[in-house]
Amino acid sequence: MPDQRPTATAPPGPPRPRRRRRTDLAFWFSACWLVALAGCALLADALPLGNADDTTATIGVAGYARPDLFSANPLGTNGFGLDLLARSIYGARVSLLTVGCTVLVSLLVGGAVGMIAGYFRGWVDVVIGIFADAALVIPALVLLIAFAAVLGPPRTMPEAVLKSGLALAVVGIPTMIRLARANTLVFAQREFVTASRAMGATHTRILLRELLPNVALPLVSYAFIVSAVLIVAEGSLAFLGLGLQQPAPSWGNMIAEGGLRELRRHPHVPLVPGVFMFLTVFSLNIVGERARARWDAREIQT
Repeated sequence: MPDQRPTATAPPGPPRPRRRRRTDLAFWFSACWLVALAGCALLADALPLGNADDTTATIGVAGYARPDLFSANPLGTNGFGLDLLARSIYGARVSLLTVGCTVLVSLLVGGAVGMIAGYFRGWVDVVIGIFADAALVIPALVLLIAFAAVLGPPRTMPEAVLKSGLALAVVGIPTMIRLARANTLVFAQREFVTASRAMGATHTRILLRELLPNVALPLVSYAFIVSAVLIVAEGSLAFLGLGLQQPAPSWGNMIAEGGLRELRRHPHVPLVPGVFMFLTVFSLNIVGERARARWDAREIQT
């Protein structure tokens, strides 16, 4: 007869708690801030904002009015009675357009040159590396001041986007060259690139069809972090008087407008644009870090 003795079974353990997906509040706050700021800067002319740059229309408006959310100037006014909220939003338009154009040029030029260096290696890589290293050795602020002094201070917003963007591109392109080269080196040794070479694909086809789609995503993720650095650089130029000139608003010249005496008596004048710049730089860094962790091949491998 078969053995019918009961077999010992292990007692059931406690139920495993379900993992709750944590909501990344910092990321969502940063994304919402960037979308809202870009939308307000784009639609600034249609929004019910106060006077941002016409000092003749604010003669009867009290200067240095303190922030009052239920008044006509919710974030206060400067010494000329200009609305700080309106000036901060129009200043965001200058910063975002300038940095956006700079990053786009840096991605196209620096990405293409960096991919060529990382793919062909050899003397091409050496020459491009020397150029990029030489540009990165020079302090960025000194380089920006030199270019801004040669080009002259801009008077209008389109002129500021062109001149400041050109100066900032000199800082952004070498950084993108290094990033594109590093990511190209990662993918150039993969099997699909080796298989394309074995099948007789041309260098152009390999660069455009095989490497570009894989290198583009990490570059875009780093572009957010580079944008944060460039916003601070653009604000530094305006703070030093080499950016957009008063009364046209930009975050840098608004912060410079509040001197030491104004900072003590009316701290809201430099703090309002400073908070706008801080939140924007913080948000770009947070979004860039999340995108880099998801798209960077070196991060995924580790």
